[in-house]
Amino acid sequence: MNAAPADQIRLLDVQALDVRLSQLAHKRKSLPEHAEIDSLNKDLTQLRDLLVAAQTEESDTSREQTKAEQDVDQVRQRAARDQQRLDSGAVSSPKDLESLQREIASLAKRQADLEDVVLEVMERRESAQERVAELTERVSSVQSKTDDATARRDAATKELDAEAAEVAKERAVVAEVIPADLLKLYDKLREKQGGVGAARLYQRRCEGCRLELNITEVAEVRAASPDTVLRCENCSRILVRTSESGL
Repeated sequence: MNAAPADQIRLLDVQALDVRLSQLAHKRKSLPEHAEIDSLNKDLTQLRDLLVAAQTEESDTSREQTKAEQDVDQVRQRAARDQQRLDSGAVSSPKDLESLQREIASLAKRQADLEDVVLEVMERRESAQERVAELTERVSSVQSKTDDATARRDAATKELDAEAAEVAKERAVVAEVIPADLLKLYDKLREKQGGVGAARLYQRRCEGCRLELNITEVAEVRAASPDTVLRCENCSRILVRTSESGL
């Protein structure tokens, strides 16, 4: 393949712009905020799960407390009715009086036991409420940090995208004047060779693979027409000659 030396030189400009685009893409992908946000989101998910569990416990103990208090009220009301019967003198039989007194005593013990249950449930509910409040605050704190990191990531991404757009425009302008067949070869090699399709020959060394040309290769380069598109024998990239090639 042949191409004017000036067009071959322009390939180096395109290559430099492509390298810059790759660097910007890598920087965009490697922003520290990405890892920070991932870590915060994991913490947030865990905290939210704990919060749901605490809220569920608080709700369950609330229902349990209501039920226990209702049980206490029922026993208290029954004891009050029995005490009213006892105080009214309506029960005159000694046997019935003894039975009523035993029931009142039994209800008093039952009420005391149920009141202990209410206190125990209230303590568990209070503990669950404190846990809900604590986790709610922690979720809010982590969410705030996540929002901050996301804002920083988005700002950095926007800046990098704007720079990449400018570089892409510049590349399009430079690439437009390069012969289509030469640019096609360059793009094919660039994709195959890790992003570098054309390299400068500097002081007899290919800047693509960093290997120095041997004597035979130097002689072949010297003998080649300036329009000849050379390829590095070691890495197959387009080898561009300049005044600093050392030939």
